[in-house]
Amino acid sequence: MHPELYNMYTITYNFEQKGFKPITLENIAEGQSLLEIALTNEIELHHNCGGVCACSTCHLYVNEGDGFLEELSDKEEDFIDRAVNPRINSRLGCQCVLQEGSGNIVVTLPDQSQFLGE
Repeated sequence: MHPELYNMYTITYNFEQKGFKPITLENIAEGQSLLEIALTNEIELHHNCGGVCACSTCHLYVNEGDGFLEELSDKEEDFIDRAVNPRINSRLGCQCVLQEGSGNIVVTLPDQSQFLGE
């Protein structure tokens, strides 16, 4: 195995939207956000503010691996409160930056069809 692959993540994106099957991505490097990773891999995750923690459209649920992500800030928490159906494991994809390490992260994307204006 290549040494540069030791600090890699496996990320599974699940979807609440009907007809979407889970997508698992392997060998994902630290330093990227879950929003950036989704967009790079053609997974639709809305981001009205451009990924700068100024809205709640990249809201997702972190089911596993939250310890590998940058901690929840007060600003992010304020925007999560405005999201549709927030839960205890709610995060904003733009703020979920992979920290140094390796492991599995599992997230669920809410139904993106609620954002019909884009």
